[in-house]
Order: sequence, then C-alpha cells, then structure tokens
Amino acid sequence: MVTMTTAPTVGVSLPAETHVEQSQPDRNSVFQIIREQLSDILEIEPAQVTESSSFVEDLEADSLALIELVEGLEEELSERTVGFRIEDDDLEDLKTVRDAIDYVMARID
Repeated sequence: MVTMTTAPTVGVSLPAETHVEQSQPDRNSVFQIIREQLSDILEIEPAQVTESSSFVEDLEADSLALIELVEGLEEELSERTVGFRIEDDDLEDLKTVRDAIDYVMARID
C-alpha cells in the first residue's frame, strides 16, 4: 500500500479565476453565433439565415427580435471579449446579417 502525503500550503496564495480565457471568435464563429441566436429568436431553421439575409425583409425580424439578438450577442461575446457591447445608436445601421458580422468583427479586432 502506497500512502501519499502533501506538504501544507501555508502562506501560498493562488489567484482566483475571474475570467475564462477563450480565443477571439473568427468571422465564421460570429456568423454561427448570429445564425443560432436568430433561429432561436425567430423560430426558424438555421439554414434560412445567410450572410446576405436582411433582418426585416428576409427574416421578418421586428425591433424586439433585434433587441433580443443584440442582448444574446453581447452575452455570448462578453464571455470571449471583455466589455463587448453593441451601441444603441449603431443598431439602426445593421440591416443584414453581414452588417452584424462586420460590426462585431470590427469591435473585437
């Protein structure tokens, strides 16, 4: 029988983990996040969401759905990029999924 003992760790302090490091998402990862969020919010198949999809005309997203998308993106991306936020004033410029991807990529680079 082998017995292992460890020395006491008196006076040793270890830093607390406050943020899990993850690599910043690439363009395809951002697209997948947006696609998943929109398919859940709008209750549509993920395949219906393409980069060229217009939020209003193609996906029939109303302003509440877009606010939900913004909140979901901020939550998802703040886990990877500290302080990620989509400004309210910028929301009106995001007309397509591609616009949203470009916006996110510009903010995290």
